[in-house]
Amino acid sequence: MEQSVSEPMAPSEPEDFSFVLGGPLYQLYLRTRLARPPLELLHRRIIAVALITWAPLWLLTAINGQALGGVSVPFLKDLDGHARFLLSLPLLIFAEFFVHQRIRATVRQFINRRLIAPEDLPRFESAIASTRRLRNSMGIEILVLLIAFVGGYWLWKDWTALHIATWWGERGANQMVNLTLAGYWYVFVSLPIFRFILFRWYSRLLIWYRFLWLVAKIPLRLNALHPDRAAGLGFLGNSVFAFAPVLLAHTILLSALIMSRIWHEGAELPAFKLDIVGIVALLMIIVLLPQVFFIVQLTRARRAGSREYGALGSRYVEDFRQKWLAGAAPQNEQLVGSADIQSLADLANSFEVVSEMRTLPISRNTVMRLVILIVLPLLPLTLTMIPLSEIVDRAIKILI
Repeated sequence: MEQSVSEPMAPSEPEDFSFVLGGPLYQLYLRTRLARPPLELLHRRIIAVALITWAPLWLLTAINGQALGGVSVPFLKDLDGHARFLLSLPLLIFAEFFVHQRIRATVRQFINRRLIAPEDLPRFESAIASTRRLRNSMGIEILVLLIAFVGGYWLWKDWTALHIATWWGERGANQMVNLTLAGYWYVFVSLPIFRFILFRWYSRLLIWYRFLWLVAKIPLRLNALHPDRAAGLGFLGNSVFAFAPVLLAHTILLSALIMSRIWHEGAELPAFKLDIVGIVALLMIIVLLPQVFFIVQLTRARRAGSREYGALGSRYVEDFRQKWLAGAAPQNEQLVGSADIQSLADLANSFEVVSEMRTLPISRNTVMRLVILIVLPLLPLTLTMIPLSEIVDRAIKILI
C-alpha cells in the first residue's frame, strides 16, 4: 500500500513536497474515491466521516429511546460528542488540504529566497526525500492506529468521559463502564477513528519538526538587513497559521468537554483554569517549537550583521565628519540638498533593521495573533459565569 517515493524533484522548485500526502490513509482515500489527487473532494471526506462516526450514534440512540431522554445525558444533549464528530473531526480533515497548500508554499521559499547555496542543494533535496519516505511509511500509521485503539481508550475512560449515566453507558459500582449498543459503536468505532486522525496529525507534526531540523543544519544564506527582521526567515514565522485548523479542533473539543461538565455535572469554570492554561500553552509549544531550531543561525547572522554594518557605519560617519564638520568639503558643494545627508539617514535605517533583527523567525505580533486564535473557541465558556443578558446590557451601555 505504500506510495512510491522515487519521483524526481527539480532542485529549483520543490513543487511536490508535502508531508500530508501519502501513507495508507491517503491511499485509502484515493481507492474509495474520497479524494482525487492531490486532495480534492474534501466535502466527500467530511461527509463520510460524519456518516461513520456520528450518524450511527444518532440512529442507535433514537431506536433505544435515548436520543432526547431516558438518561441523564441523552445523545442530542451531549455537547462533547457533537463537537468531536461534527466540528473537530471535520476540521482535522480540512486541515489536510489547508496544511498541504500552506506548507508546500513555505518550503518553496527556501529556494525562491535563495537561502540555500547551490553546493548545499543536495542536502536540501535529501531532507525532502527522507521526509517523503517517513510520510509514506505504513509502519508509522499502523503504530498510530494501535495507540488510537489501546492508549486512547484508557485516556478517554479516565479523564474525558462523564461520570453520570449517558446515552453510551454508565459506570457501575466497580467503576466498570456498562455500554449501550450505541456505546459500543462510540467506543470501538467512532472514538478510535477520531483518535487515529488526531494522533496521525501528531505524527505528521513530528515529521515536519524533523524536516526543519535537517534544514536548520544546512548553512543558510541569511542577511541581517532583510526587511522581515528575521534575516530572510520571516516566512517561517507565518507558517504556524498553516496549522490553525488543527489547533482550533483541539480548543473546540476542550470547550465542549468543559461545557459538558458544567452543564451535566454542575462543575464551575474556575475549576478548569489550569486545564485551559495548560492546553493553550501546550498547543503554543507544539507549533512554535520548530522555530527554535534556527536560533543559532539567526544569532550568528545578527552578530555578523552588527559587526559588518557597524564597521561600515563607522567608516561612513568618519568620512562625513571629515567632509562636513572638519571643513574638507569642496567650496562649491552645499550641505543643503547634498546626497550625503540622505545616505546618512539610509545608513541609520539599515543599521536599525540589523539592531531590531529577531533571533527567532516568529514575531511578537504573530504570537499574539496565535494566542487569540487558540483561545477563541473557549470564549463562550465565559457565558457560564456571566449571564448573556448581563453581557448584552453592558455592551449596550458601552455603545450608548
